[in-house]
Amino acid sequence: MSHFGGQIAKTHPIVMGNSAKTRWSIRSQRPYRGTVDPIQPLGSPAMTTFPDSAVAVEHAWLRTRPAVEWPTLVLIFAVYAAWLAITFWSSHLPLVVVTIIGAPILTLHSSLQHEILHGHPTRSRAFNRWLGSVPLSLWIPYESYRVSHLIHHRDERLTDPLDDPESYYWMERQWQQLSPVSRVLVKMQMTLAGRMLVGPVWIICRYWTFQAGLILKGDKATCRIWSEHALHLVPVVAWLVFVARMDLITYVLAMVYPGMAILLIRSFAEHRANPSVPGRTAIVEDATILGPLFLYNSLHSAHHEAPSLPWYRIPAWYRANRDRLIEANGGLVYHGYLDVARRYLFRPHDVAKHPLVRAP
Repeated sequence: MSHFGGQIAKTHPIVMGNSAKTRWSIRSQRPYRGTVDPIQPLGSPAMTTFPDSAVAVEHAWLRTRPAVEWPTLVLIFAVYAAWLAITFWSSHLPLVVVTIIGAPILTLHSSLQHEILHGHPTRSRAFNRWLGSVPLSLWIPYESYRVSHLIHHRDERLTDPLDDPESYYWMERQWQQLSPVSRVLVKMQMTLAGRMLVGPVWIICRYWTFQAGLILKGDKATCRIWSEHALHLVPVVAWLVFVARMDLITYVLAMVYPGMAILLIRSFAEHRANPSVPGRTAIVEDATILGPLFLYNSLHSAHHEAPSLPWYRIPAWYRANRDRLIEANGGLVYHGYLDVARRYLFRPHDVAKHPLVRAP
């Protein structure tokens, strides 16, 4: 999720690029510059530059949404049940089977955390946060991800190396500060194969390094977030070690790492630098398997126009608005993730340094 550039840091690693390059303060939970509150309702005019029709859809959903979105709530409990089952029976299964089943479960769990932070599946923010705070992937506090990702939804700053917590772009001065080895690793991650193989360890290590620096400096908000995360880790680790009898290293290598690698397939090509705001967000159609696994966040232009829509309404809304969305983003459409792999498995998807220096 993150790379760390200069004096600053971003927070959500899974979808994030340069986690430490943003003028970001977890204490204030907003960038130093600008007035947008990341917790305000998504779809409000300050958060988007998209058409009035999309904002109207957002507001209509927020007014009429049910008290409980049962498809999402049932899916959440199904994922937790599946996780309990695969970890409990892991010692009786070949390791490859544990990975084939377990890694997608963690990918889907991360997709659900993304769904939850956008206000689902109930009207209770406290209950939703409780549902999303179970750290099956161990390494990232949910609250850190939540705040960072909502800042990413300031669409006018998408791809900006400083203002977008999920940008993979670098500014020239940041690039010059990287070591030769770091530059090689960054360039590797411009390909899909490199992003999947190197991305998880790069993201986690740089994120932890930056967070450790904040904790050592006594940043109270960071300390609070990690203290809460440590409490949430206790039942997860206790289950793995004392009930499932699953070695933690095996769990990380067989489930966490490949689960994160799958998730990075989604974020790999979903944004590109472009003077036009809608032109910065891609669409992946015909994603028969990975689309549902990503809860249709593959239709990323639709998600950025109507980020509060629940996952099960996105496909129909996308079909109704397809022509307009494709015209707006300049035809940045992939026909499934095999199309993404065919183009970029071993070829760079983009350049490391932002071609416009900053988002216009």
